[in-house]
Amino acid sequence: MTWTLAVTNQKGGVGKTTTAVNLAASLADFGRRVLLIDLDPQGHATGGSGIDKHALESTVGDVLLGQKSFGEVCLRSEPGLYDVLPANGELSGAEFQLVTRIGREMRLRKALESVGGEYDFILIDCPPALNTLTINGLVAADDVLIPVQCEFLALEGLSDLLQTLEQVRGSVHDSLGIAGVLRTLYDARNRLAKDVSDQLLGHFAEKVFESTIPRNVRLAEAPGFGLPALKYDKSSAGAEAYLALARELIKRALAQGRLSRARMKS
Repeated sequence: MTWTLAVTNQKGGVGKTTTAVNLAASLADFGRRVLLIDLDPQGHATGGSGIDKHALESTVGDVLLGQKSFGEVCLRSEPGLYDVLPANGELSGAEFQLVTRIGREMRLRKALESVGGEYDFILIDCPPALNTLTINGLVAADDVLIPVQCEFLALEGLSDLLQTLEQVRGSVHDSLGIAGVLRTLYDARNRLAKDVSDQLLGHFAEKVFESTIPRNVRLAEAPGFGLPALKYDKSSAGAEAYLALARELIKRALAQGRLSRARMKS
């Protein structure tokens, strides 16, 4: 069984792409089969996976438009040991064309039907905006994983996202759930961060991951080398935090019967 997660937040700068890339690498490090889908025309998840986004012959946009098959576009992240449906600036053009297509919000979901149970986890890096690409990611997902920076404005962005999820549930995907809320760029010494964290725990309870992602120089540096932090500096606090998150996510998946224990590393 595959657990498909849309990594999303309508506010930018919360560590969304950082989470998608580093969680993919960490899950793969635990022996899990992982697909990362880059739905952001900026292509940061693609570049952070060690793939030259400027040299792409095709992107996820071609899959959404039905011009290429999944197998023709899917690439391997050699450093991350996971598969990638890549993106670059050409995805913006594909999004424009999608607006006029029938069933446009279902395109990614239908494309993923061809891969069946080939993966344990599919992570979808959604753009930080409510557009056709984001809706495709949400409709294709079983649940959403929400990175939240513990600051006041991040809570406002979270409120907007929750309204979007309700709209999606009410129209095209009534079973869309929340896999978890992840506190990112977190500093427990900061009073505001602690206050926001307490509010998240009060509202989402057990949906909030125990793992937190700290501000970390290595996490910021790694994308410049086309590497997940795990491959850039495994001993860094950022890499260790994402390994802890992957361990926690796998534990939840096992408890929910979404995964077998095969290939599990300690």
